[in-house]
Amino acid sequence: MPSSVMPTSIQSGDRPSPAAVSAVGLRKSYGDKTVLDGIDLHIPAGSVFALLGPNGAGKTTVVKILSTLITADGGRAQVAGHDITAAPDGVRAEIGVTGQFSAVDGLITGEENMLLMADLHHLSRSEGRRTTAELLERFDLVEAAKKPASTYSGGMKRRLDIAMTLVGGPRVIFLDEPTTGLDPRSRHGMWQIIRELVSGGVTVFLTTQYLEEADELADRIAVLNNGTIAAEGTADELKRLIPGGHVRLRFSDPAAYRTAATALHDITRDDEALSLQIPSDGSQHALRTVLDRLDTAGIEADELTVHTPDLDDVFFALTGSTVPAQPKEAVR
Repeated sequence: MPSSVMPTSIQSGDRPSPAAVSAVGLRKSYGDKTVLDGIDLHIPAGSVFALLGPNGAGKTTVVKILSTLITADGGRAQVAGHDITAAPDGVRAEIGVTGQFSAVDGLITGEENMLLMADLHHLSRSEGRRTTAELLERFDLVEAAKKPASTYSGGMKRRLDIAMTLVGGPRVIFLDEPTTGLDPRSRHGMWQIIRELVSGGVTVFLTTQYLEEADELADRIAVLNNGTIAAEGTADELKRLIPGGHVRLRFSDPAAYRTAATALHDITRDDEALSLQIPSDGSQHALRTVLDRLDTAGIEADELTVHTPDLDDVFFALTGSTVPAQPKEAVR
């Protein structure tokens, strides 16, 4: 990927895919406060891109600029092939935006919310009803369609919100913290919806306070801090940036443990647990090196596990702040 496009990204050596979203040097200030200080992005079509950062880092500002809700002070960007400054109407015709606060009108039914959105997209009456019926079924909202949206659960409202976003057939969807406030079951249901959108060719730009969410969904992740992209890459690439990864060897035979501890160098011993830790960044090359060392020394461990830092560690190291104050859950 050209370094002029993404100078802070981890390079993979592959040729860049066509970009659904691209930006170079985006800047935005509010008075004396610089929120964005030169943001570069290249998001391939049909992928999930996650933007992480502390509260107030500027994640929502990026979404607002790319969705033409506000203008940047500098830089340039294209979304779905349209320049956000020269062709904002073209951008709006190709995108959908769902914020952390639902745009659903609770005073009318779910079906009426959908039909209203169809009218806003200038669909014919028949096309609007057909699209509404298809999306209500797709998002498992048929039984609740005739009920006021105020009676919906948080997860149902969020599903309706995304269904409304899809009425216009967007190529790019911006999801600004879409699972905030949802219970774990609803959050996992939203993850499945996002996967289905991407499998259908939609590009998803995701901001989230849940690090597990980015780890689970995103093809690439960027960490925004102090107005710049601190690092960008796949979840595994970002984890390898942080020291502390290791391979753990566990032995059931004390004699084999002692032999291994004597034969290997640069290790951390745990005599009580009969385990050894060998520094490793978790990459395939590093693991192969460890296995070669074991073969050369004639060592056979009863258990070998690879430990790498998680996104919590990455977030803390890159932003110098605590991880977002959200409940942590296991990725299933």
